[in-house]
Amino acid sequence: MLKPLYAALLLAGTGAFLGACSQGGEAPAEEGEIDRASGLEITNGRMMLPPVAGNPAAVYFDIAYDGEGETTIASAYVEGAERAELHDMSGAGGMMTMEQMPPLALQPGANASFEPGGKHVMAFDLSPDLVAGGTTEVTLTLANGDKHSFDVPIQSAGDAR
Repeated sequence: MLKPLYAALLLAGTGAFLGACSQGGEAPAEEGEIDRASGLEITNGRMMLPPVAGNPAAVYFDIAYDGEGETTIASAYVEGAERAELHDMSGAGGMMTMEQMPPLALQPGANASFEPGGKHVMAFDLSPDLVAGGTTEVTLTLANGDKHSFDVPIQSAGDAR
């Protein structure tokens, strides 16, 4: 009599596990929902299109964090891009290099700027729908799985950054 009960519980648990796995790690909220991670405030956001079609775009913004305890930005998603990566610029020996950056830890009261010549989000393989004058949604995923989404205006490569 217990075997059917155990089998039912096992199937229910497997279904829940598979459902959770199929949600994807980077996708933003469902249409109409906006994710807002507690304590994060994003301002001054914008996406700069590349001067050469086919190259990646850059996303810049400012972050203020006033939550409780440390939080960590682990990854980014840009609607209309095949993939997005957190990048940072660094200089050594008079040469600037760009590389993928590790997760960004923020303490309460911290501010960070994603700006030209520093931290930024690179958006690769852009949809032709991303055009200057439009907007797109950026979603930051925190190490704890929380997400924070915000819209950014899209600017042409020649616009002020």
